[in-house]
Amino acid sequence: MEQDELETERKIKKVERKQKKYLKKVSIIGVILLSIILLVLLIYFLFVPKITLIGDKYIKVEYGDKYKDPGVKATYLGKNITDKSWIEGKVDENKLGVYHLKYKIRKNKFTSTVERDIEVVDTKEPVITIVGENEISVCPAKEYVEEGYTALDNYDGDLTDKVNVETFDTEVIYKVKDSSGNEGVSKRVLNRIDEEAPVITLKGGDTYYVVLNSTFTDPLYTVSDNCDEDLTSKVTVSGSVDTKKLGTYELSYTVSDTKGNTATKTRKVVVSEKKVTPVSTGNLTCGSAGVIYLTFDDGPNSYYTPKILDVLKKYDVKATFFVTAAGPDSLIKREFDEGHVIGLHSSSHDYANIYKSSEAFWTDMNKIASRVERITGKKSDLLRFPGGVSNTVSRKYKSGIMTQLAKEVEDNGYVYFDWNISSGDAGGLKSASFNGKVSEEISNVTRNLSKSRGNVILMHDIKQTTASAIEEIIKYGKNNGYKFEVLNKNIICHQRINN
Repeated sequence: MEQDELETERKIKKVERKQKKYLKKVSIIGVILLSIILLVLLIYFLFVPKITLIGDKYIKVEYGDKYKDPGVKATYLGKNITDKSWIEGKVDENKLGVYHLKYKIRKNKFTSTVERDIEVVDTKEPVITIVGENEISVCPAKEYVEEGYTALDNYDGDLTDKVNVETFDTEVIYKVKDSSGNEGVSKRVLNRIDEEAPVITLKGGDTYYVVLNSTFTDPLYTVSDNCDEDLTSKVTVSGSVDTKKLGTYELSYTVSDTKGNTATKTRKVVVSEKKVTPVSTGNLTCGSAGVIYLTFDDGPNSYYTPKILDVLKKYDVKATFFVTAAGPDSLIKREFDEGHVIGLHSSSHDYANIYKSSEAFWTDMNKIASRVERITGKKSDLLRFPGGVSNTVSRKYKSGIMTQLAKEVEDNGYVYFDWNISSGDAGGLKSASFNGKVSEEISNVTRNLSKSRGNVILMHDIKQTTASAIEEIIKYGKNNGYKFEVLNKNIICHQRINN
């Protein structure tokens, strides 16, 4: 038994001796490894150049924006050698994606590298531009007819055909998403009010002549209203005419629409000894027979005016642009440089402002006159009243203002122009679809052309339908023997003044 215990003790001591030898060996190896590590670190700090990123390791840059690299800082033995560094890789700001950049510095055959990722992203929302006003009045009982819109995106371009339009009773919401998921939203407010009175037009004129002792038959009237369909049967007439007695008699015609807006028109009936032929106050011969005068109001518009100008240039057709304070100067300059005539329309196109007084009208008109002269170097003497000289909306702001302004325009050396053909692009297009509206606008123009007179066509270069319809209108005119010319001071195209 003692022999076994001695043997066991001997084995244990043998194992302990081996362990001591192993630990001693490991310690030596550890010291050697530590020395090597310290030596490498010493070499690194003494001989390998250092390079560090300035800014973040991951950077986002907006599509189309210029990427400005924050750079790096490179040193060697405490000395700045950043100017010796270089970049491997390139960022294309006009292409979405992640770009990998490597920044390197080399010294004493040692190269150091740091890396950065640049992601080109599209986070900008598409821009929806509403054609016309963002807040408009709509008849309470009528369906709103869309005036148009455009949608442009910095990455996808034209997204107009992808716009989702939701029409509610008091607003229209326009939404569109680009390919990156960014959503653009715009809104048009619909004020469901009717504050505009009906318009009574007296057949036979405001002054009617009757021969003594003849029979007077009222030539009657027509009534138009912005909201109600037909109010003619609701007109009441007061006054009487005695054809057996020479003199001037007055008949008063009154009508109210369903919202209580009332209009009154007075006709003078002159009983005379012999027949008198009245003289018309309007002239719609509008230039030379067989000539088309294309006219565009309310521009320029950054999106549609260039499209229209491109078509005019393609067919070598000149037009007349009655401009406002809208749009960039460069488009008016282009119109002028390409041989088109620049007329004055209004600076603000705000009926409530310009038609409240003569002073207000000329203050507004002088602003747009100054703009045109500044851009073109030439004064314009052609003018078109917002709404035309025959407009009745001006009655809301000052009675007789159009009669006064028409005289002042001519006294001040200007010539004003109305039109005898309307394209309907200002809100008279009834089709539900865009293509249908374009076809309707083309028809409104072509079916009303006449070879027996001049044809002054009212259009608006702020309208999407007009930009799409103009080429077919020009082709129709050329194919059917019409000439295209611009307006000048010798042309008379006046509608009847109603205020």
